[in-house]
Amino acid sequence: MRYFPGRACGGLRVVAAAGIFQSVPDSIRADKWLWAARFFKTRALAGEILGNGKVKRNGHTLKRSSSIQPGDMLEVPFVEGPGVREIHVKAVIEKRVGAPEAQACYEDLTKPEVYEVLKNWQIARSEAASGRPTKKDRRAIDGIKEDWEWGI
Repeated sequence: MRYFPGRACGGLRVVAAAGIFQSVPDSIRADKWLWAARFFKTRALAGEILGNGKVKRNGHTLKRSSSIQPGDMLEVPFVEGPGVREIHVKAVIEKRVGAPEAQACYEDLTKPEVYEVLKNWQIARSEAASGRPTKKDRRAIDGIKEDWEWGI
């Protein structure tokens, strides 16, 4: 499905998908949008993260039924690992679409340092799964955890 900013029809935009036109609302439930934009694998997981108060819009926590509109700034935590993504919502979608179409609906404003910490955390986690860490490995893991705790 491709997003085409069409004419407004009573508060609804028109979206064309393979020649079929359908209406898309100006706002949508937070859990549904996070799932459709591929931040979470299931809508239930998106609802759980929202229910725990981990997703914020403009500094305020969101509930599952909160509405998301184009122009909102969201702070979305990573599913696995430390850090929070900063997302600017460009468009709302109701149904889960392919990754390129989903990425067109938001702009990722996350700092590169956050991705670097996440990458280091994932490397440390995969190395830790290979067996008991050596003293050197343990010190490296502790260093990464300290960076995460201090928000670096």
